[in-house]
Amino acid sequence: MNNEAVGIREAADGGPVQRRAPLRWPALSAAAWLLIVGIVALAVPTMMTIARVSWSTEQGGHGPLVLATGLWLMWREVPAALALRTPGNGLLGAAFVLGCLLAYMIARITGIIEVEGFALYGALLGTGYLLFGGAVLRELWFPLLYLGFIFPPPDQLVAIITQPIKIMISEQAVNLLHALGYPIGSSGVSIQIAQYDLLVAAACAGLNSIISLTAICLFYVYVRHRANWRYAALLMLTIVPIAVFANFVRVILLILITYYFGDAVAQGFAHDFAGLVMFLISVLTIFALDGLATPLRRALGNGDDD
Repeated sequence: MNNEAVGIREAADGGPVQRRAPLRWPALSAAAWLLIVGIVALAVPTMMTIARVSWSTEQGGHGPLVLATGLWLMWREVPAALALRTPGNGLLGAAFVLGCLLAYMIARITGIIEVEGFALYGALLGTGYLLFGGAVLRELWFPLLYLGFIFPPPDQLVAIITQPIKIMISEQAVNLLHALGYPIGSSGVSIQIAQYDLLVAAACAGLNSIISLTAICLFYVYVRHRANWRYAALLMLTIVPIAVFANFVRVILLILITYYFGDAVAQGFAHDFAGLVMFLISVLTIFALDGLATPLRRALGNGDDD
């Protein structure tokens, strides 16, 4: 048992009781502290820009929640990981940090916030490797991966991945409503319902929240089922199909709201409400599947969860 992570005290009845000792950071050199201060100084303006540009949107609205829960995971798991501390290879770590800082500088000058955010995060990881070593980073692999969701992904990459799914969802929604007798059709990037036109991109905008859903479900699966990694991997595979189905329901709702109440209502409060409904459907479906899959969970592991 790690004596730095767990202490011993005497209970009222005289027996030993284990308790978690306070977190003790290892002594660092002046150069190490200078490196940390420099990275933090770079992080503040970048995080302020990300909060303003990304976290205020539907696609990046999960950022503050991921940051808070990710820091909680780090606080919970860092004490045990620090027992493995062995400073990393100085030459390798320094080269990686310098490369990330060069990419950060270029992205900062050109205003490419997506590259700036991940270059900054790479520099943070490289600094962690230099100070604490690869073993500590491997021990903290999930919190570090999870915290990466606070940074916005490249818009072009998201568009390439989601565009075929958006087209498929809109076509199926139109086919379903047409079969039910609604005066609906589609042409290119627009959906026509009665006298109204609804853009496919606007109707399927909720698909961008698949990143938010992935982040939240990753956190849930890790905290709830980290001891049963095979079941956790299977549960993660359901996230994308659930998100697609939930967005299909969202598109149906928006089309029907447009038809019955007009375009102004559909693009106002109802648009945001439909997005909230979609997210709730997705999360609750994950929880329901997890509850129904108890026999499968026990078959793939011992049934015990952390």
